[in-house]
Amino acid sequence: MLGQGGHVTLVHMSLLLLLWSKAAPIEVPQDPKILQDLKQPPTIVKQSVKDYIVDPRDNIIIECEAKGNPVPTFSWRRNGKFFNIGKDPRVTMRKRSGTLEIGFRSGGRPEDYEGEYQCFASNDLGVALSNKILLRVSKAPLWPKEVLEPMVVPEGTPLVLPCNPPPGLPPPFTFWMNSAMTPIPQNERVSMGLNGDLYFSNVLTRDAHTDYSCSARFLFTHTIQQKNPFTLKVLTTDPYNDTSYNATDPFGGRKVAESTPTFLSPSGSESSKMVLRDEHLLLECIAAGLPTPTIKWFKKGGDLPWPKVKYENYNKTLKVINMSEEDAGEYVCMANNHLGSIRHSIFVQVKAAPYWLDKPTNLVLAPDENGRLVCRANGNPKPNIQWLINGEPIDSSPQNPSRQVLGDTIIFRSVQMGSSAVYQCNASNQHGYLLANAFVSVLDMPPRMLGPKNQLIKVIENNRTFLECPFFGSPLPDLRWFKNGQGSGLDGGHYRVYINGTLEIKRARAEDEGTYTCVANSILGSAENQVRLEVKEPTRIVRAPEHQSAIRGSKAHFDCKVKSDPSLPITVAWTKDDKPLHLGWRLKKDEESLTIPNVNEGDEGTYTCTVKSEIDQDSASARLTVLDEASHHPSVSSALPPDRPDPPFDLELTEAAARSVRLTWIPGNDHRSPITQYLVQFEEDRYEPGRWQDLSTYLGDLNSVILQLAPFVNYQFRVIAVNSVGPSQPSRPSPRYKTSGAAPDAIPRGLRGWGSKKDNMEITWEPLLDLERNGPNLQYNVWWRRKDLGEEWSNVTTVGSKHVVHNTETYVPYEIKIQARNEFGQGPESNMVIGYSGEDKPTDAPSDLRVSKVDSTKANIHWKPVDLSSVSGEFKEYRLYYWRESSLVPNLVVSKEKKTKGFYSIMAQPSGILGDLVPYSKYKMFMVVANNLYEGPPSNTVEITTKEGVPDAPKFFRINRRSFDTLHLQWDKPLEPNGILIGYQLKYQTVNGSRVGHPKLETFSPNVTEFTLRLPDRSTRYKFYLSALTQVGAGEVFAEESPHFANEGASGREIWNLTVEPNSNYANVSWRHNFQAGSSEFVLELTLDSNKTVKHVPRVKPPITLVDLIAGAVYHLRVYSDDYNSVSSKSVTFKTKPAYIDQVDIATQGWFIGLMCAIALIILILLIVCFIKRSRGGKYPGAGCVTGFTKYLVREKKDLPLDPVDQKEDGSFDYHSDEDNKPLQGSQTSLDGNVKESDDSLVDYGEGGDGQFNEDGSFIGQYTVKKDKDETEGNESSEATSPVNAIYSLA
Repeated sequence: MLGQGGHVTLVHMSLLLLLWSKAAPIEVPQDPKILQDLKQPPTIVKQSVKDYIVDPRDNIIIECEAKGNPVPTFSWRRNGKFFNIGKDPRVTMRKRSGTLEIGFRSGGRPEDYEGEYQCFASNDLGVALSNKILLRVSKAPLWPKEVLEPMVVPEGTPLVLPCNPPPGLPPPFTFWMNSAMTPIPQNERVSMGLNGDLYFSNVLTRDAHTDYSCSARFLFTHTIQQKNPFTLKVLTTDPYNDTSYNATDPFGGRKVAESTPTFLSPSGSESSKMVLRDEHLLLECIAAGLPTPTIKWFKKGGDLPWPKVKYENYNKTLKVINMSEEDAGEYVCMANNHLGSIRHSIFVQVKAAPYWLDKPTNLVLAPDENGRLVCRANGNPKPNIQWLINGEPIDSSPQNPSRQVLGDTIIFRSVQMGSSAVYQCNASNQHGYLLANAFVSVLDMPPRMLGPKNQLIKVIENNRTFLECPFFGSPLPDLRWFKNGQGSGLDGGHYRVYINGTLEIKRARAEDEGTYTCVANSILGSAENQVRLEVKEPTRIVRAPEHQSAIRGSKAHFDCKVKSDPSLPITVAWTKDDKPLHLGWRLKKDEESLTIPNVNEGDEGTYTCTVKSEIDQDSASARLTVLDEASHHPSVSSALPPDRPDPPFDLELTEAAARSVRLTWIPGNDHRSPITQYLVQFEEDRYEPGRWQDLSTYLGDLNSVILQLAPFVNYQFRVIAVNSVGPSQPSRPSPRYKTSGAAPDAIPRGLRGWGSKKDNMEITWEPLLDLERNGPNLQYNVWWRRKDLGEEWSNVTTVGSKHVVHNTETYVPYEIKIQARNEFGQGPESNMVIGYSGEDKPTDAPSDLRVSKVDSTKANIHWKPVDLSSVSGEFKEYRLYYWRESSLVPNLVVSKEKKTKGFYSIMAQPSGILGDLVPYSKYKMFMVVANNLYEGPPSNTVEITTKEGVPDAPKFFRINRRSFDTLHLQWDKPLEPNGILIGYQLKYQTVNGSRVGHPKLETFSPNVTEFTLRLPDRSTRYKFYLSALTQVGAGEVFAEESPHFANEGASGREIWNLTVEPNSNYANVSWRHNFQAGSSEFVLELTLDSNKTVKHVPRVKPPITLVDLIAGAVYHLRVYSDDYNSVSSKSVTFKTKPAYIDQVDIATQGWFIGLMCAIALIILILLIVCFIKRSRGGKYPGAGCVTGFTKYLVREKKDLPLDPVDQKEDGSFDYHSDEDNKPLQGSQTSLDGNVKESDDSLVDYGEGGDGQFNEDGSFIGQYTVKKDKDETEGNESSEATSPVNAIYSLA
C-alpha cells in the first residue's frame, strides 16, 4: 500500500501530465528553404515486415530507408550481434540507403542467412532503429511416401479421410480432387475441415471411388503436391442400383440404420480457443449422423456479434472478423436431426498483442522550452514499456537534468542546444511488440518569411478577405501587421490576426486598399514581407436572361448585361443544358445578349450566361421552349412560357401504423415544366399549432410515399410541387392523423455538472424537443454520486432542466447520468459524465516573483508555485498583473491601466516570457493563482525597467505644395519615442511609374519637424520615408508619396494630326505634339471594334509600327501623354487590309516566255515541212495539217478545264459525267460536224485516274496521255498519227 506521501506524488504526477497535454511543440513547415538548412535526427521511412518470408529462388532484399540531415549512415545487427557486411561477398548495401541485397550467383544457401535482423540509421544528432525483422526462407517439403489401405465402411456410417499435409512455410492451401483433377463435390454431408481432412457425416454407396486425393498448394513456389489417393469401399446389404437413387431416398429403398448426431470435430462436450484482437475467429463443428445433422450456433449469455459474423462450409464453420475483447465468451454449436441433438461449447479467449493508444511523435523545441514524449499502448496481458535513447536503454545513458522519465512519459524541461536525440519506445508482451522512433530536436532559427515576396491580392468589395503571411522561427516569433508602413499593429475591430500569421479583413472596403506589412519578431531577430491589396467592384449580371417560348422558325433573344470593375477584364460565355454552346454560323453573340435566329426543336433547353473575371464570376439562366408553327396549331400562338405548377390535390392517408402512414396525392398541372420534387410539410396542434414545418422531400415522379412519424402527435399534412420555375402553392391539408404514445427514444443532451457556489453543484441539461416527448407528463430522472467512493446513487425526478445539489465539499468530482420518462415508460439512460462541485478562492499566493533577461520589449518571469490543493478548484493559470508605472522619457504621460497575462504551468520551477512591453519604461507587476471563478492573494510586487528601443513612427507626416516648384513636409514626434530622440532621418527618391531614382538622405535634429524641398522640375514626383532615431537606431518608417498633379504642366500641350497607314497585319502610326523634344513619352490605346478588346502600348515616340493586327478588322486608336494622361489626341478609326496570297503572274516569267517562243518555232518548222510534203504529193493531205493545227490551237486556248459544274439550289454541286452526251469544253469537233470526246479528261492524267491536288486546289498529278485501242485505230486523220498531236503529247 502507498503511504500518504506516495499518494500525493501520484496525484501530482497525474496533474502534471494532464496539464502538460496542452503544451504544443513547434511544427516545422515542409518548406524546401527551411528543410535544407534544418538539422534533423534520422527517421526510418521504409523497412521490411517483421515476419519476412522469402523465396529461396530469388535474391534476398531486406529494406531499410531513412531520412535525416546530415544524411544518415546505416549498420545492421543479426541475432543481436554486429553484422559485418564487408566480410561477406554475397551481401551488399545500396548507396545512400540501408537496404541489404544478398545474392547467390556465386553459390551459397539462403537458409544460412535466416535469423533476426535490425537496422540502425545514424547521424550526428541520433540513431533510429528499425523493427526486428525475422527472416525465414520459404519451404515446400515433399509429401512423405506412404501406402494407404482401402477404406471399407458400411453404408450410413461416418468417415474421416485424413490429409496431414507436410508442414510448409507458409502453410500450404489444401483441397481434395479426384484423378480427373476435378474437385470433390462438397455439401452438408461431405465437406473439408479446417485441418484439411475430408469428413463424411454418413457414407452413401455412390461415395465409393478409388481416387480421393488430398492436394497441397504452396504459395511461394506455386507448386501443387498430391497425396497418394484413398480407395473407398462401401458395404451394403443389397446390390447398389444407380437408377434407384434419388434425393428423397438416397439408399434406393434399402434399410439403413439411422443414428443420432455425434461430433466428428471437435471431440468431447467442450473445448477452448484463443484468438488475438483484430484477428479472425474460426470455430468449426462437424457432426456425424443419419439423416445428416444441421448445425446451429449460439453465444451463451448474449447474441452473436453481428454484423461481424459469417457462416461458412454449410454452417459448419463460424467466422467472426476483427475480434475484440467483448467478443470473448462461450460459443455453442448444436447438431440436430429428427432423432435428437448434441451440443459442444467452445470457450473463446481474446488476447491482444500490443496496440497503440498514444504513439510517440517527433518533437521540435526551441532552447529553454518544455515538452514531452508519450508512449501509451494496451494489450492483453498489459504490455511492458521500455524507453531507449539512440538504440541504447535509457537507464544506462548519462543523466540529463532536463529529462525525467515517468513510466510511459518522458518530460523535458528547459532543453538546450546539443540535446537532440532519437528516442525509442518498445511496448511488448508475450504476443508481440511495437517499436516507435521519435526524435527530440532542439532548434534555434531566426524568423523567416516563407511566402512569396510582395504579393498582389485582388479581392471583391464587401467580401471576407485573408492575407497570408506564412512564417517560421524558433523560438516561435510574434507576428504583427501594419498598413502602409504606419500606425500600430492591426488586430481587433475590422481586423483579426490568426496564430498562423493570416490577417483577416472581415469586410473589404475601398479604403482597405494599400500595402500591408507583416513583421515577425523573436529574440533572434526579425523578418518582414509585404502584401499589396486591391479592392475591386463585384462582377454581376444586371439584366439577366428570362424564360421564354418561341415558335419554330422565329427568333429568340436572351439578355446578359454585365457590370464589373473597369480594371478587371471579363469574359462572357454561354452554355446550353450545362454544356458549352457552340455558336456556329447561325447563333449570334455580342457583349450583352445571345440571339438564336430560325429557332428549331434542337434549340430547346436551358441557356446559362456566365461572366468571369480573374477573381469572381456571376451567372444567370433561362429556359427556351420551342413551340410548333402557329399555322398548324393556332392555339399554340398564344402559349405561355413555363410557370409554377398547380398544387397537388385529393390528399389521402392509408396504411396507418404506430409511427408511419402512407400519403397519396394527385399531381397538379406542371405548366410546361416537369415537376422535379415534392415537399411534404406537417402541422401539429399540441405544441406549435398553425406552424407548418418541413417533413421530407421526394422525387417528382412519386405521388405516394410512406411518412415516418413521431409518437403522440396529431398530424395533418400538405404537399408542395416544385419545378424549374419554382414551388407551387401548398395543397389543401390532409385529414388529421394522431400517432399513439410511447416511452421517450431520445436522451437529454448537454448534461453537465458545475458549481455556482463553493458548496453546491448545478446539474443542467437541454430539455427534449417537442417532437421527442412521445407522450404526456414528461419528466427527467437524474442520478449523481461522488466519484471513486463507491457511494449509492442519489436521484431526483423533475420536470425542469436543472437540479442543484447542496452541501457539497469544495471542488470534488461527481458521476452523473440522466433519463427521460413519460406516462408510457422510461427512455434510455445517458452515458455517465463527470461533473464538479463549486470552487472557492485559492488560499496561497505565488512567492519569490522575480525577473531576468529584461530587454526593450520582453522579460523572463520566474516564481515559486503554490500547492495545487490550495487552488480550491480546477487550476486554470498563474495570472500576472502588470502596468506601466512611468516612462523614462521626460514629461511623457503614460496610461497606468493594468494588463494581465496567463501562464499555464505547474512545473517545480515555472517560468514564462512577458512580451509586448514598451521600451524605456518602468513597470510594476504581481502574480496570483486562478481557478475558473476566483483569484488567490497577490504575490510580492516587482519593479522592472525596460531598455531603450527604436521609436514608433512619427505621429503624422504631411506633404503640402505651396508653389509649383517646392514641397513642404511636416511631421510630429512619435507617440511612443521608446527612448531619447536624437533626431529624424528622411530618405527620398524620384519616382516615375515603376522607375525610381537614386535615394537621397536628410537628417534633422529632434526639435525640427518640417522641411522644404525645391523641385528641379515641376512634374517630378518623390517617394519619402521618414523615421525617428534613438541611440538604438531608426524606428518604424512612415512612407508617403508626393501628390500626383495629373494636369499640372499640361497647360497648352496638345497632340494632333494622328495618322494611320494600315496594311493587312500591321500599321504605320505617326502624330504631332508640342511636348518637350526628347523627354516626352506617349501611350497608344488600341481598341478592336469587334469585341472591344483594349491594348495599350506604353512609352513610345512617333513614328511607330503597330504589329500583330488582324487582317480585315476595324480598330480605334488614340494617343495620350504618359506623364499627363489628360492630354490626348482625337480617336481615329481605321481598317486593316484583307488577307491575300501572293500570286505570281506566269505570263511575266522569263522561263515561260522562252518556252512559248520555242514551241512557236517548232510549230512554224512543222508547218513548213507539212506544206513542202503536200506540194510534193506526200502522205499527209492539207486538211490533215489544218485539222491537227486547229486542234492544237483549241487546246492552247482552252487549257482543258473540268467538266461544267452546276450548283444546285440546296447548295450541293453536280459534276457531269461523260455519259451526259455533251461535248466537253476543249473537245475536238471533226470537219463533218461530228463530236469526238476529248482525250484530255482528268481521268487520263496520273496513274489510274488518281489525280492529286495541292491544298490550294492546284493539280499535281503526273500528266500522261491515255492510249486506248480505240484512239490508235481508225481513219488516217486520228490524233495518234497527227504530227501536231504527237508534238502535243510531248508537251
